[in-house]
Amino acid sequence: MTMAPVTLNVVAFAGASNLPLWAGQDQGIFAAHGLDLALSLTPNSKAMARDLFDGRCDLALTSVDNIVAYGEGQGEAELGGPADFVALFGVDDGMLNVMASADVATLADLRGRTVSVDAMTTGFAFVLREILGGAGVADTVDWVAVGGGAQRLAALLEGAQAATLLNTPLDLAAEARGFRRLARARDVIGPYQGIVAAVRRGAVAEKRAAFIAFAQAFRASIAWLDAHREEAAAILAARANMPLPVATRATAALLDPARGLFRDLRIDAEGLRTVLRLRSAHAQPRKALSDITRYLDLSVLDAIS
Repeated sequence: MTMAPVTLNVVAFAGASNLPLWAGQDQGIFAAHGLDLALSLTPNSKAMARDLFDGRCDLALTSVDNIVAYGEGQGEAELGGPADFVALFGVDDGMLNVMASADVATLADLRGRTVSVDAMTTGFAFVLREILGGAGVADTVDWVAVGGGAQRLAALLEGAQAATLLNTPLDLAAEARGFRRLARARDVIGPYQGIVAAVRRGAVAEKRAAFIAFAQAFRASIAWLDAHREEAAAILAARANMPLPVATRATAALLDPARGLFRDLRIDAEGLRTVLRLRSAHAQPRKALSDITRYLDLSVLDAIS
């Protein structure tokens, strides 16, 4: 007898993580792994944390820094109890870029201007602060919290801020509208672990089979994208309301073997250490963080290796 599919509620931000989800839905890959994938997009990291903590979603594709922040009592949202978020597998290195309005030629030109972040205490904000600090302007700009990547892109296009940090393919959407790429985060700060699959630690045993199926389907979806790039670009164009030429460039960037989505779903240990280094330097209250194993449950990744 055919088993009914298991519903898995997944929340994600706009950006690079979603193309495997969209393709996997369209091509029946998640269904073939016994999952009914219910996907929603979150406006910001605070809403994501609340939804994951309260059980409105089973799994979040989010920055690993959010896991660290809430685990260390540094998260921006009040959750009503201690967070027990862990990363099951890795998706990318954040694919982060400093994008700015056309009148900003260099990072130094941001002096006295306004820059936007998701929330003031998140890791991507620390990445931008580290990059601007290296250029000597971090303490000279006006910082404003706007929300997730889609919200920051919209604010940038409207001229509300002079610069922000965007992941792929949002950076390419900005570039297509005449905005400048001032820096690629990886080139400035080195290895970085960006998006991961996050769950509550207590849910791993209860929903282990579904999480394993999700990881397998996610990996299979990336393989399908790699083998069907024209179709992949069409999916991205339709789902992200993106012109096809931009979607084609974004697909190539997402599937770049060196800089794109992690085909093996690895957790980049050095990249996670960078996350802890930046949080140790910039987060409040100050904590010296070094043990990456506190934020991981690799049993699902081990099961599909």
